[in-house]
Amino acid sequence: MLSGPSHFRIMGAHDGLTAKLAENAGFEAIWAGGLGISSSYLVPDAGLLTMTEFVNAAAQMRAACTLPIIADVDAGFGDVNVVRRMVRLYEAAGIDAVCIEDKQYPKRNSFRGGQHLEEPRAFAQKIATAKAAQCDTDFVVVARLESLIAGAGMDDALSRAELYHDAGADAVLIHSRLSDAGEIREFCRRWQATGRNVPVLCVPTTYAGTTATELGDMGIRGIIYANHAIRVSVKAVTEVLASIAKHDSTAPIEYSLASLSDLFGLIGMNDVLNDVPWEGAADSVEAR
Repeated sequence: MLSGPSHFRIMGAHDGLTAKLAENAGFEAIWAGGLGISSSYLVPDAGLLTMTEFVNAAAQMRAACTLPIIADVDAGFGDVNVVRRMVRLYEAAGIDAVCIEDKQYPKRNSFRGGQHLEEPRAFAQKIATAKAAQCDTDFVVVARLESLIAGAGMDDALSRAELYHDAGADAVLIHSRLSDAGEIREFCRRWQATGRNVPVLCVPTTYAGTTATELGDMGIRGIIYANHAIRVSVKAVTEVLASIAKHDSTAPIEYSLASLSDLFGLIGMNDVLNDVPWEGAADSVEAR
């Protein structure tokens, strides 16, 4: 997909169910997002979950769907030694890619204050270490640029992107929290002018009015809808629970619920075996 001719859409998931729903909806890849997974544990997206908890969440998604999975691994969970182990664990879990952001560990969510960038060469060493640690040549390491988030500017983002590419990054993710895609357009234009044929990803959380097609035309290869599944889950569940509590009945909201039949089909209930006899059962009893 990264080397293909057009853009593709990546849906954020926080568990196996949302990963499967994203696959059924026609998305081309899954983002095992830090905010979504942290929210599912009811903890802040501030580096509080362990690497094991994040790997386990991604492994649930891997078991639930067949799409490529990009794991958001924050700042890599630690120094280069931790990054080396992180890559091996995710690769062993069948995850297709990891995305490491160039902020100091522990990171803070990009839409909040307190952003501190990692020293460029120190982060480039993390990228080089991640690439050296992988066993499968198809495993992808994405370098996430937080320069625009931290207020360091476009020149800083571009110089870091070049450095990280030289360190071995297979793709870069440019992050912006403006309400329009102006920074994304400028980055793509200047990045293409460098002559580096490296795929670019983005996360249009705040510039929702820009379509995936428009971003693709700018030069973006992968568009990540990072946190929409967890946000709609919070809203929908809150509204349903409030209605039941208010009306003392589920009748007013039954129309908005998935049917049990649909749920059973989604989770494979129709494949559950019920009292299937084992041909060797009689022989086993006689042997005893």
